[in-house]
Amino acid sequence: MASTTRGSQKARDTLDYLRDKISSSEWAVGELIPREPELMDLIGVGKSTVREAVRSLAAFGMLETVPGVGTFVRARTPVSTLLTEFLADHDLEEVLVYRRSLEIEAAQHAAVHRSADQLAQLHAAVERAEHTDPAHIDSCDQSTNPGSFHMLVVEASGSKLLLDLYRGVMGVLQRAASEGRVILGTTLETMHLDHGAVLDAIEARDVRSAAHSMALHVDRDLGLRTDMLDFAGQTERAASLIGAGYDPGDVVSPDATQSPETLTQSQPQRG
Repeated sequence: MASTTRGSQKARDTLDYLRDKISSSEWAVGELIPREPELMDLIGVGKSTVREAVRSLAAFGMLETVPGVGTFVRARTPVSTLLTEFLADHDLEEVLVYRRSLEIEAAQHAAVHRSADQLAQLHAAVERAEHTDPAHIDSCDQSTNPGSFHMLVVEASGSKLLLDLYRGVMGVLQRAASEGRVILGTTLETMHLDHGAVLDAIEARDVRSAAHSMALHVDRDLGLRTDMLDFAGQTERAASLIGAGYDPGDVVSPDATQSPETLTQSQPQRG
């Protein structure tokens, strides 16, 4: 019995060790963790204990083992991975609204908590985006890339929970974007102007302007393809589009080249 107790404690200690390295970002998302023999030496446990801990964190979506390559960090906490799977069963309209709330909250907190270094990173991100080849811009994918404007704003909020929730939401939207269900709903010029307005507010520590600027931006940043909406069922989004003058009979073909004006129709303006 005593041996079993010690074994269980070793397993818990090993799991805590790995989880702490990941949650503290000492092992960053996307990086390889030390290999099995190195972990055994670092923690002072056997191979089976290390493998059990790695399997547990892989089940939570925090780690992923690629045969012949190694084990990668996939999420800083289990929150974002589990949330992504949970939200995948919800209507995309609702997910977009939830994403809007998170980004507005992040902008407000960033205006209060951002550091001088984070402000400099935001300036660099805006400048970098303005000189990026438009063909390489994908607002949805870039929202969670390290160093992207949106990710930096959320990080500058100072809330790790907000960051995890944001990653979870964007995981759903990125998956939908890859399937062609979510699109960039604004022109690149307008996107750059929006980013500049949010940055100015954060730099001035103007909480109200940060919230309003971000709200306006996310209202037209990402949206659903209009031909994916259920106009026959008169969903809330469909009703708002029809009320704004959109003709549901004028549907964009999936293969058609979409103009900025067509894309903007997928996001009704809010007051």
